[in-house]
Amino acid sequence: MKYSTLTATFAASAIAMSTAAFAEVEVQWWHAMGGANGERVDKIAGDFNASQSEYKIMPVYKGNYTETMTAAIASFRAKQHPHIVQVFEVGTATMMSAKGAIYPMEQLMKDAGEPFDKSDYLPAVISYYQTPEGELLSMPFNSSTPVLWYNADALKAAGVDVPETWEDVKSVSKALVGNGMKCGLSFGWQSWVMIENFSAWHDIEMGTKENGFAGFDTEFTFNNDHVVARMDDIASMSADGSFVYAGRRGDSLPSFTNGECGMWINSSAYYGSMTSQAKFDFAQTMLPLDTNVASAPQNSIIGGATLWALAGHEDEEYKGVAKFMTYLSSPEVQAWWHQETGYVPITTAAYELSKEQGFYETNPGTDTAIQQLSLNTPTPNSRGVRFGNFVQVRDVINEEMEAIWAGSKTAQEGLDEAVSRGNELLRKFERSVK
Repeated sequence: MKYSTLTATFAASAIAMSTAAFAEVEVQWWHAMGGANGERVDKIAGDFNASQSEYKIMPVYKGNYTETMTAAIASFRAKQHPHIVQVFEVGTATMMSAKGAIYPMEQLMKDAGEPFDKSDYLPAVISYYQTPEGELLSMPFNSSTPVLWYNADALKAAGVDVPETWEDVKSVSKALVGNGMKCGLSFGWQSWVMIENFSAWHDIEMGTKENGFAGFDTEFTFNNDHVVARMDDIASMSADGSFVYAGRRGDSLPSFTNGECGMWINSSAYYGSMTSQAKFDFAQTMLPLDTNVASAPQNSIIGGATLWALAGHEDEEYKGVAKFMTYLSSPEVQAWWHQETGYVPITTAAYELSKEQGFYETNPGTDTAIQQLSLNTPTPNSRGVRFGNFVQVRDVINEEMEAIWAGSKTAQEGLDEAVSRGNELLRKFERSVK
């Protein structure tokens, strides 16, 4: 009896030791994807975990983009930080300035011995997150760009064509309202859409020092005549409902999907919401061109977020991070993510796979975002933006643009104040990183 008990004890210990020896290395991933996209993130992590037995990705939803970045910074100070954190594009300068906190993704892949070729990635996507020397800081994941969504049924009923220019947008909006719609045009994420992307699309700078890429001692210049004129014109469209402002971020989505508004400018990543909510024939097209500013468009810039690796973990854990980044970037995963969400595929191979699978033939226009981003080689004005304290700056821009829409300030007054207040935040950031 004693012998059997002793034998059983040794056997149990051996099993426990064996299990420990082959325990999966856990990798924490904090993200900002809620709802259906959160479920998709869980699927990606789960599929990776099922594909091998060495590493286990642990996705954790931490709130919206701002909340997730704030939580990551606080956790790093407390030395309880995750291995991977999802940070939106306007947090890039903040992450770069967090000395000792980040593990540059390109260096991580090299140190882990994981094959990595930057030429596999779409230039317009990857360039946003590189140092001036070309080193990739974070891994693109959910990248999008604004497009012009339109209610094809409503345009047909009003007898108008899909707009290509801002003059077209204005006339189509009037026709839609004249045909009974409550709103012709609305948009969301207005700093991103109407300041950052309007400027890039027309190859005009938003700020000095190559929009901040060439140094944090940059100053805003988006109160120029071109942007002021565009804001003035849009504000004038409010008089008859041709333009209706309905909130920041994606607040105005329901006004489009419920059929109240005929056109909506916002992220290509609302594709999943469109397919589940809109009960009409909808489509997307390229951003309108202001022919008073340019004769042809340059390229749009991305939004969304990337995955940053935080420093201070074990080498074996970073090998798991590297393996997961390779998996995440694979054509199959990226094509699936792109087709499910409307985010652009981050690699050329994923784009080609989506073509081969016939996705763009059966869903016309869903490659609009890719075409916009790849329209021309990015210039210093259209590569993107890299401004310090830009989360707060966007709040300032929102406040001033809302004053313009409300009629309490002219476009020139509002944009002048946004630039002045924004420059104060730039100087504050610059002092903090010296």
